[in-house]
Amino acid sequence: MSELNKLQNAEEKNENSQIIEPNTAADSLNTVQETATKETHSTPPTHDIALDEINASNAEDAEDEGNKDRHTITFKAYDEMDLEALVNEFETLVDKEKVQAIKAHVEGIKNAFNSRFSALLDEKKAEFLNEGGNEIDFYYSTPVHKRFKDAYKAYRNKLNTHYKTIEQNLKLNLQKKLDLIEELKGLIGKEEHINDTYKQFKDLQERWRATGPIPRDKYNNAWNSYHHHVEIFYDFLHLNRDLRDLDFKRNLEKKLKIISRAEELAQEEDAMYAFRELQELHKMWKEELGPVGKEHREEIWERFKAATKIINDKRQLYYKEMDKIHEQNLIKKEEIILDIERIVSENISSHGAWQKKIKDIEALRASFFKIGKVPLKVNEATWAKFKEAVRHFNRQKNAFYKDLKKDQFDNLQKKRELVEIAEDNKDSEDFEVTTPLMKKIQNEWKKIGHVPRKDSDKIWKQFKNSCNYYFDRINSKRDEANKALIENFDKKQALLDELKTVTLAKDKSEDLKTIKAYVNTWKNLGRVPSDKRFIDSNFNKAIDGLFSQLDMNKNEAEMLKFESKLETLNSNDDDNKSLDNERTFIRKKIDEVKAQINQLENNLQFFRNVKDDNPLVKDVKTNISKHKEELKLWTSKLSKIKSLY
Repeated sequence: MSELNKLQNAEEKNENSQIIEPNTAADSLNTVQETATKETHSTPPTHDIALDEINASNAEDAEDEGNKDRHTITFKAYDEMDLEALVNEFETLVDKEKVQAIKAHVEGIKNAFNSRFSALLDEKKAEFLNEGGNEIDFYYSTPVHKRFKDAYKAYRNKLNTHYKTIEQNLKLNLQKKLDLIEELKGLIGKEEHINDTYKQFKDLQERWRATGPIPRDKYNNAWNSYHHHVEIFYDFLHLNRDLRDLDFKRNLEKKLKIISRAEELAQEEDAMYAFRELQELHKMWKEELGPVGKEHREEIWERFKAATKIINDKRQLYYKEMDKIHEQNLIKKEEIILDIERIVSENISSHGAWQKKIKDIEALRASFFKIGKVPLKVNEATWAKFKEAVRHFNRQKNAFYKDLKKDQFDNLQKKRELVEIAEDNKDSEDFEVTTPLMKKIQNEWKKIGHVPRKDSDKIWKQFKNSCNYYFDRINSKRDEANKALIENFDKKQALLDELKTVTLAKDKSEDLKTIKAYVNTWKNLGRVPSDKRFIDSNFNKAIDGLFSQLDMNKNEAEMLKFESKLETLNSNDDDNKSLDNERTFIRKKIDEVKAQINQLENNLQFFRNVKDDNPLVKDVKTNISKHKEELKLWTSKLSKIKSLY
C-alpha cells in the first residue's frame, strides 16, 4: 500500500497510518532508539493507560495538525436539505474550508444527497417503465447531479493534494529531526569553548521545536531519543554547573506551572475540553522544556501523571456515558426501522392512503437522522437495514403507482371516447334524442376514475366545452320560446281582465256566442310558460261563472263548461298529456258512480217487503236516480273527450 493511501485511510477510517520511510532514515532512527533504550531515561518507564492515550493522541496530532480545526465548522441538518441546497453547501465547503476539516460534512452531504437522488431515480425509472420503456435503456441525470459529481471530484483532488503534501512534509521533518539528533550527539563531549557549545545547544533546541510534525509511528521514538541525548548533554554540562543549574531552575518553574494547570483541569467538568488542553500541556512538557534536577524529576513527574490519570478517567467515563447514549440511539433507530417495516406490511390500496404513508415515512426518516450516533460496530448494519426498509417501501409505492397509472391510461381512453361523442353531437338539432344522450355521458364521466395528471385539465376542458356548447344552444332556443310564451301570458291576462267585466245580454243564443268567442280567442292565444298555467284555471272559473248565468238545465250548462275546458286543454297540450289525464279522471269517476249505484241497488234488496212509500226506500231510490243522472253526464264527457283523439 502506498504512503498516500495509508494517510488517506488514517483520515477516513480513524486508524493509525504506517508510513514506510526511506531506509536511511529508518536505520538512523532505529540506531538512536537502541542507544536510548540502553541508557537511563529521565521519565520513569510506565505502561499507564492515561499516558499511553496522551502519547497516542499527540502522535496522531503531530502527523496532521489540520485535524484540530474540524470542530470549528458548524454541522448542519443535511438530511433536511433538498438536492439543490446540498450541492450549494458542498461547493461552498470545498471552495472556502480546509479540505482536511470537512470530511464529516462531506460524508453527511453525500449520504443525504445519495438517499434523495436514489428515491428520485426510483420514481423516474418507474415512470419510464410505465410509459413502455425498456429497463436496459433507462438513464436519468440532472444538472444538480452533475454539479454534485464535479464538487466531489474537486474535493477528492484537493484531498489527494493535501495528503501528498503531508507525506512529503512528514518525511522531510523526520529527516530534519534525525539530523538534529545526530548534531546533538556531536555537541556532547565538546569541552573547548563551553559557552559557545551551550549557545549551539539552545539554537538546536529552537530548531527542533520549529520543525513540523513527523509520522505518528515515529513520534515517540524520535522524542525519546532526542530527550535522552538532551539529558546526556546536561550531564556533560557539569563542567559549567551555573549554566546547567539555571536551565534546570527555569525548566522546573515552567513544569510546575504546567502541573498546576493540569491539576486545575482535573477539576474541570468538561472532560473533553480538559483532555484536549492536557494534550497541549504534554506537548509543552516534551517539546518546549528540558530536564530538571534529578532530585525533582520523579516527584514532579508523579504529580503530572496523577493529574493526567484523573483527567483521562473522566474522559473514559464520558465515553462510557456516550456509549450508553449511543445504545439508546440504537434502540430508537431500530424502533423507527420497525415502524417503517410495519407500514410496508400494510395493505395500502388508495392514492390518499399512499400519500399519507409517504408523509409518515418522511417523518420517520427525518427522526432517524435527528437521533444521533449509534455504536460504531453496528453503525453500517443499522444504516443498511434502514435503507433497505425505505427502499422496500419505495418499491411497493412505485408498484402501486405503476398499476394506478395503467388504470389512469385506461380511464383516459374511456374519457376520450366520451369527448368524441360530445364533439359529434354538440351541433345536433334533434334535442329530444341528443339531450338524454348528453346527460348520460356526463353521468358516465363522473363514474370514470382519475386520468394522468398531465392530461386531466386538457381532456376535461374538451369535454366541458362540448357539453356547454350543446346546452347553451338549448338554453338559447328555450329563451326564445319562453319570450313568446310570456307574450301569450300577457295577452291572456288582458283577456281575462276583460272577461271579468262582461255583462251577458240575457239572450241564451247571443250569450253562448259571446262565451264561445272568448273561448276561441283564448285558445288561439297559444301556450304560456309552465309556471304560469294557473291562468287557464282562472279563465275556466270565469267561464263557469258566465255559464251559470245562462237559462239552461244543469247538465247542458255542465257540458258547455266541459267543452270550453277541453278546448283550452287541447290548445296547450301538444303531446295530449293533459287530455289523457282528463280522460283517466273521467273514467275513474264513472267507475265510482257505477259502484255507488250498485251499492244502492243492493241495499234495496233488504227492503223487498217494505212499501214504496217508506221514507228509507224513497231516499235510496232518489239517490239512485241522482247517481244515474251523474253517470249520464260523465259518460257524455267521456264520449266528448274521445271525439278529440
